[in-house]
Parts: sequence; C-alpha cells; structure tokens
Amino acid sequence: MESTGKKKEELCALMDKLAAEDIMVAFSGGVDSSLLLKAACDSAGKTGKKVYAATVQTQLHPSGDMEVAQRVAGEMGASHIVLEIDELAEAGIGNNPTDRCYRCKKFLFQKMKQEAQKLGVPVIVEGTNEDDLHVYRPGIRAIRELGIASPLAELGITKAQVREIAADYGISVSERPSAPCLATRFPYGTLLDMAEMEKVDEGEGYLKSLGLYNVRIRVHGEVARIEVDEKDMAAVMEHRVEIVTALENLGFVYVTLDLKGFRSGSMDVGLNV
Repeated sequence: MESTGKKKEELCALMDKLAAEDIMVAFSGGVDSSLLLKAACDSAGKTGKKVYAATVQTQLHPSGDMEVAQRVAGEMGASHIVLEIDELAEAGIGNNPTDRCYRCKKFLFQKMKQEAQKLGVPVIVEGTNEDDLHVYRPGIRAIRELGIASPLAELGITKAQVREIAADYGISVSERPSAPCLATRFPYGTLLDMAEMEKVDEGEGYLKSLGLYNVRIRVHGEVARIEVDEKDMAAVMEHRVEIVTALENLGFVYVTLDLKGFRSGSMDVGLNV
C-alpha cells in the first residue's frame, strides 16, 4: 500500500487537473468531502477557477449537518450553494427499499448536475473513498451512471488515509464521525416517517452529548438498539438509567445495547444483493 504522503501528492495532482475548469464539490461537511473541497480550493488557487461547495438541504440527515457544512465551506473559502430537496416525497424511497441509496443518490445528483449546468460548471466531484467500494453502497452505481467523479476512490484512498491527510491539512472536521442519513436506522421495507426519524436524531444527539463518538440508534418497532464503539460501552452502562429514561421519553418501549458494537451498515446484514 502506498504511503499516505504519496496518496496526498496524487490527490493534489489529480485536483490540479480537474481545477483547470470551475469545479463543484458535493459537500456534506463530513471529512471525505471536506478533504476534496480543501484540495479543490488549493488547486483552484493556482488556476484562478471557481470552486462551489454544493450541500443538499434534506430532512433525512442529522440535525446540525448544515451548520457544519456552512462553517467548513467558509473556512475553505468556497462558494457555498444549498440545494433544497424532499427526497422522501420525490425519490421513491418512502418504504425504505433495499436500493434506497441508489434512488436517493440518483435524485440528488441529478439536481446537482442541473445546478452545475446553470452555473456552467463542467466538473462535479464527490467523496466516495476506497473503503466504500467494499461494502453495500448502491448509491455508487448512480454516481457512476451520472458521470460524477470520485477522486478518493479512484486513487484508492482509504477512510483512515482520508482522516490522516485531513488532519495534516488542519481541516477542522478531520475527526468528525460519519453521519449517514437517518433512513439507515430502520429496517428495509419500513415506512419512513419523519416523526420517527426525528426521535432517532434527538436520541443520538443525547448520546453524543455524553461524549460518545460513533453512535447509532437502530429502530426495530418499539425497540431502540444502541450501537457504540466497544470502548464506549462502559460509559453507556455508567449512564444506563439516564439513557433509558431519555429514550423512553422519546417513545421507545425497550432500550438495548448491541454487544457487537458500532458497525456501519448493520441493517444490511442478510441482504441478498
């Protein structure tokens, strides 16, 4: 495996080529897209081209994401664009189908391409990394179908390397945990309900306020299944009474701690895809 320093050089070289023209970065405020935005802005500083950070305003992402995106885009000096959409109503994902991510990404990036065309921007990049290519990520197919570039994946840059390079740049969100859409907290085939997703968002916010890092509340009917990193399980037990009370107040009848711990995509287990 190439060193992280070498990967950083390759990323800079690739972004120099892409920034020969104005460029749009699909920007969530997470570490992957923040690294791309930083590299794009640095490269555009040499070419004199514009960089647009395009953030989707959606109800399906955890609260606070937009504020982070606005702050980080400002730190980078990019032009921040907010695209307001309602994928729950328009993308055909209301019953949380197994190809939800494909439908959603197709819808989102079609909107982003339309915005780029209005601005005369020929290049859009997004933050899929090498690790994403080895798990269930149906949205990647939509990205490829629409011709969106994925520099991190193209260069084989892993999530750990993304964080290392971001830290080297001094990017403020280099250690920010991933924050996928709230639909991932529910089993496939479940009717997605905004009130239920807001309960999850509030519950996860409470758990994070206790100092926990990776946090998911997976919902199985009346059961809230909490996933945290193994190192944080003791802290959950230490605050057991408060956590149970908080989640019961949100309407959950049963509150459980998953002994397997946090794992991305745990709702994908058993999928025949």
